[in-house]
Parts: sequence; structure tokens; C-alpha cells
Amino acid sequence: MKILIVEDDHKLADFLTRGLTSEGYSTDRASSIKDALSYVRQYQPDLIILDRLLDDGDGLQVCRDIRHLKIPCKILMLSALSDVEDRVLGLRTGADDYLGKPFHFEELLARIEALTQRNHFEQVKNELIIADLRFDLDLLEVSRANQSVELTAKELKIIEMLMRNPNRVMSRERILNHVWGILEDPSTNIVDVYMARLRRKIDDGFEVKLIKTRRGLGYLIDAKSTESNLST
Repeated sequence: MKILIVEDDHKLADFLTRGLTSEGYSTDRASSIKDALSYVRQYQPDLIILDRLLDDGDGLQVCRDIRHLKIPCKILMLSALSDVEDRVLGLRTGADDYLGKPFHFEELLARIEALTQRNHFEQVKNELIIADLRFDLDLLEVSRANQSVELTAKELKIIEMLMRNPNRVMSRERILNHVWGILEDPSTNIVDVYMARLRRKIDDGFEVKLIKTRRGLGYLIDAKSTESNLST
């Protein structure tokens, strides 16, 4: 189970990291809203332990953004603001649980276990998610920012391949073999034609371009890269 600790109090973050690691959990840390959202988009942790009051803003905004992106993770909010009204606000904003500071580590573990157990009784959707791009593998439906994207069968195969390999360059030859088979003429430009179609359908109208080209190497899907050798 992967846990992201979003906490700007370094002593508390160190304590949580040591304690949860000793319990067998895989942990990572972020100390700001910006870093937390960047991590969640890229790695999609199972659980976020989220401080309510961060140096760069209110942790409630992290809840709102994660729920807006529909990233499937549990959120356990920690806060010195533990009045009933604050707890209710946190839960209504999107937190799955709310624990006031100071707290006992054993209670934190119990709440994590409860949230983990809850997953066993929830139906897990068979889908791929990168940023605001979603691919429902059961229904074979793709959407961007909750807007349906109509794709052909071959376009679906290409986007699935890219989404299953985020941040990895897929060569034209690999895409060609995966979608059209090894008998297709390797000198054809059909991959480039289909990638241009996918760009128009998925990226046009959005500030963040997800489909990138690595010149001379191939294509990849990436929500955040701005390296100069990637062109959109």
C-alpha cells in the first residue's frame, strides 16, 4: 500500500514516515499543495495523509482538486482544527476520514486499516487514469475532463498502450506491431497519421497537452513534462 504524507511540519512528517514504514507501508512525502498534486497525478497513491493547514494554502483545496480529477485514492485529513464544523467541512470536501491533532499513532493506524478494509467492499473500476484523461476498459470509453472522446478501435488500442506505459517513449515500430501486426509495411506513415488524429481528439482545446513526441524516437503520454526536447 502506497501512502503519501502531505505535511509541512518536518518533525511530524519524519515521525509519520518512520512509524508507517516500520508497519510495512510504502511512504512518500510532500510539503506543499503543488508538490502533493503533482505526485498524486503521476503516482496515484492508495492513501493520502493530508495536513489541513499547509504553508501554501488549505488542504481542502487538495481534496477538491483530487476529487475533481476523480483519482481513486483515500484521503485521511489531519488538523488542529478539530471542531465538529471543521470535521464536517473536511468530509464534505472529499476527505474519507478526519483526525484531529494531537493524535495517538495507534488510532491513526486503526483508521488507516479501516480505510483499507473499506476497499474490499467497494467495486474497483477497471480503468486507466492519467491527469484528467480516463479510459474505462470495460466499456471501452475514453473521456477528457469528463467530456467523452470518440475513438476508433485502433485509436483505442494506441491510447491504451500509451496509458499503460506513462512517461515511457513508445517507438513507431512498437506501436505499429501492437496495433497493425508484424506484417504491416514498416515504412508506412500510418502511425504518424493516427497519432495526429489522437492529438486533435484528446489535446485540442486543453492547455495541458498529454500526447508528446520525442523526435526520432516515438511517442509518449505525460501530463507534466515541459522538457525542451519534447514537442506538442
